[in-house]
Amino acid sequence: MKTPSQIVHKMMEGDHFSQWLGIVVQDISAGNCSLKMTVTAEMVNGFAIAHGGITYSLADSALAFAANAYGLKCVSIETSISHTRPVKIGQELIAVCTELNRGKTLGIYEVVVKNSSEKIVALFKGTVHISGEQW
Repeated sequence: MKTPSQIVHKMMEGDHFSQWLGIVVQDISAGNCSLKMTVTAEMVNGFAIAHGGITYSLADSALAFAANAYGLKCVSIETSISHTRPVKIGQELIAVCTELNRGKTLGIYEVVVKNSSEKIVALFKGTVHISGEQW
């Protein structure tokens, strides 16, 4: 069986969007994950703040890595996000995913996204379907 690090490395190989975001895996274990990235000029909207899809995508990647780190393939089936603060160009974001509950076929996760000042910029919750297929 592959380790959580090996699984996430395999996932990242084909995840061109997470690569484009510049995501760096800081910590990974079964059910938990910490990622970081820096917001670039290409990621902002007409208000000169990060497009909501940026923090959403970072959180979604954290969810995917944490859930899949057990070694069984998982896909999200429901997610939601609350944006709590604007994010500017050059800010580093850190997303920490925590497993809230995991059963045989469903897992529920929470992701807190903070800026480099430790201020929460987004709160994300996701539910995944756990398949029986191994990585």
